[in-house]
Amino acid sequence: MEHPKITQAMISAYDEYTHLTLDRRDFMRKLRALAGSGAAAAAIAPMLAASKAAAEVIPENDDRLTTTDLTYRGAPGDIKAYAAMPKDATKLPAVIVIHENRGLNAHIKDVTRRLALEGFLAMAPDMLSPSGGTPEDEDKAREMIGAITQDIYGSNLVAAVEFLKGHQNSTGNVGAIGFCWGGGQVNRLATLSPDLKAGVAYYGAQVPAEEVPKISAALMLHYAGLDDRINKGIDAYKAALEANKKDFQIFVYDGVNHAFNNDTSSARYNRQAADLAWSRTVEFLKQKLA
Repeated sequence: MEHPKITQAMISAYDEYTHLTLDRRDFMRKLRALAGSGAAAAAIAPMLAASKAAAEVIPENDDRLTTTDLTYRGAPGDIKAYAAMPKDATKLPAVIVIHENRGLNAHIKDVTRRLALEGFLAMAPDMLSPSGGTPEDEDKAREMIGAITQDIYGSNLVAAVEFLKGHQNSTGNVGAIGFCWGGGQVNRLATLSPDLKAGVAYYGAQVPAEEVPKISAALMLHYAGLDDRINKGIDAYKAALEANKKDFQIFVYDGVNHAFNNDTSSARYNRQAADLAWSRTVEFLKQKLA
């Protein structure tokens, strides 16, 4: 069978399905129309979605790492999290890894291990803990994300900063990195926690200009050139950050899609942009959390 062609319209439809108002039935109907047949749509849909089989770049049992499931006190109860650090390390800068709107899945755990190998104590909270934790069904996870208030999310991320500040293996310097929904949460956390020293937001929604004066963390903001939905907020955010003399860097990667860093989605992943953004991210976090 000829390899199906994925168009920008198909990627936009998937983005509408995963982030806005399109449900799965309407998405598949739209995809069939764009692909020309049900068979073509059925072949293309998995290429747009995230593949669990591709999630593990760093094996969970990698002997260079110590990994653990832990909990910290949040609201209204304990927050479950996944943590990784280099084996035999003592004191390290700490980084919170904030997941996409699919919850704490295998891909985000893998990203946590990647950060650990760069020399960080990395911890990925399950932000769906107040609702029982991340389910296997990604559609269900997306529904659950909207059922928890922003105040609860904010409180639980501030608590994560405090937890890592006092962790026995932490230097006390804490940063955060987030992707998609998690990127927006990084921006918001920067307005809520004066103890956050650095934040890296990948294609994350910006906070309102009036919230910017509260930011004390240094920020690195990565955006995808084709991501019109998120990018429409860049100019106002940049202007507010400049007006308030904040420490920030903005990078826009031309010709790539929202979620370009997610290597489990073959249609949207862009290795060149992802590798460049990652190298910038690691250097930035090492500098700001030193």
